[in-house]
Amino acid sequence: MKAIGVIPARYGATRFPGKILTPIAGQSLLSWVIAASQSAESLSDLIVATDDVRIQEEAENCGVKVVMTSKDLVTGTDRVWEAVKNMECDVVLNIQGDEPLLKGEVIDTLVEQFQKNSQIQMATLGRKLKKGDLESQTTAKIVLNNQSEAIYFSRFPIPYSRNDWVESSNLCLKHIGIYGFQKSFLKEYCESGSSELERAEGLEQLRALYLGAKIRVAQVEFESWGVDTPEDVLKVEKLMSQGRGK
Repeated sequence: MKAIGVIPARYGATRFPGKILTPIAGQSLLSWVIAASQSAESLSDLIVATDDVRIQEEAENCGVKVVMTSKDLVTGTDRVWEAVKNMECDVVLNIQGDEPLLKGEVIDTLVEQFQKNSQIQMATLGRKLKKGDLESQTTAKIVLNNQSEAIYFSRFPIPYSRNDWVESSNLCLKHIGIYGFQKSFLKEYCESGSSELERAEGLEQLRALYLGAKIRVAQVEFESWGVDTPEDVLKVEKLMSQGRGK
């Protein structure tokens, strides 16, 4: 099975323009993500998909292939598909470019889901909820069935109950936003366009559920910390100084 990792990267992030090249502990955010991806053992190839020559230069300096994509693409997943649509592969990973604490073994866990079951159309990751996660509307939650497949995603507290919630339960996990797709399903996903369901929640992965796909969810202990604002840079550097980035 051939798995390709793609890091979609654009310069004009709405909340934090240029963040992908922002220095974190002496090197760019993009370079941290590239290094983590290169340490994964399961990827046959790694690509940065971008529309900006500054990002192209940084990626090439890190020794990674670059595919230049259209500036008009709506989502990172659309950028991933444009980069790989003419490439031979079985599985495509959408590796978020704003996760400097990413680990290679986390990527390997995601690819492993497809190695175990070739019928899986899509896979993602989650970790057990911690105190405050359920109520946080900046945290996407996943409700699972008994096959470790996603039933639903939301930033709102789900499942909501009058009963006391047990945070150690495996029924609901915090979503970690890295995705794997069978290439054939990635094509269907991108060509279908956005769905009303994903627009209502502001969560792109709901498009897959709307299309009737099964999303396998692998549970990991990895603590995702994306960089969305300049303040996040300081938080990540602090975590790195404490050993989280090693």
